[in-house]
Amino acid sequence: MSLGQIIRQKREQLNLTLDDVSARIGFSKPYLSTIETGKVKNPPSDELLIKLERMLSFESGLLVHIAHMERLPSDIRQEYESTDAENKKWRKFIKNLINQKADISKLNELLVGSELGMEKDISPLAAGRLVPVINKVAAGYPTDFNDLDYPVGMADDYVRCPDLHDPNAFAVRIVGDSMEPKFNQEDIVVFSPAAEVRNGDDCFVRFAMPHETSFKRVFFETDNKIRLQPRNESYSPMIVESERINGIYRAVIRYEKL
Repeated sequence: MSLGQIIRQKREQLNLTLDDVSARIGFSKPYLSTIETGKVKNPPSDELLIKLERMLSFESGLLVHIAHMERLPSDIRQEYESTDAENKKWRKFIKNLINQKADISKLNELLVGSELGMEKDISPLAAGRLVPVINKVAAGYPTDFNDLDYPVGMADDYVRCPDLHDPNAFAVRIVGDSMEPKFNQEDIVVFSPAAEVRNGDDCFVRFAMPHETSFKRVFFETDNKIRLQPRNESYSPMIVESERINGIYRAVIRYEKL
């Protein structure tokens, strides 16, 4: 049933005319009629739908949700609805397990008879993983800042990274000029904890004590030492004991500020 049909059915159940609805919510009768018949050129606004929800005693947010779903491309909507239906089956299955105090040792048998989708999940190609931008990192000397104990953490901002599959990947904004000319102030650089770190790689470096971070090229020296080498030749390298470092993550993607 379409959004318009749902609205019309509810209106008629309440014995209301289009004139009644129009007068109460402040939208014209012809426009409301085009919504009910599905002939409206532009989707109804959330403001209108919220007024209809209140007047026609719909559950709060229901009409808005239906309208948003109808605006989705058909293939995306179908995938969402299929996933939602499967999730509802799983929730019902788990609820029955709890209510019936089922024998967990027979779980495989119960799953076989549940008609739940147990085939191997094959994820389609996506537009890319959303990677959190956790804070700023100094492309200069190590500096104290809160990196939200990443990985893993949350963020107020995200960047989309195609072909990146590391769930622990994170991004930072560059501060300073020690990694110029390759990396500039305010560039966003994405780091992957899953990526192998080799001599000469550009890396996010986290120090244990004190809690500091830096962005440098990393070289593994003898005697358990690590050289942090700026790309900018006006800066001197820094050699530290490896025990001082509790995280080295290689840069994999750069977003340049234009």
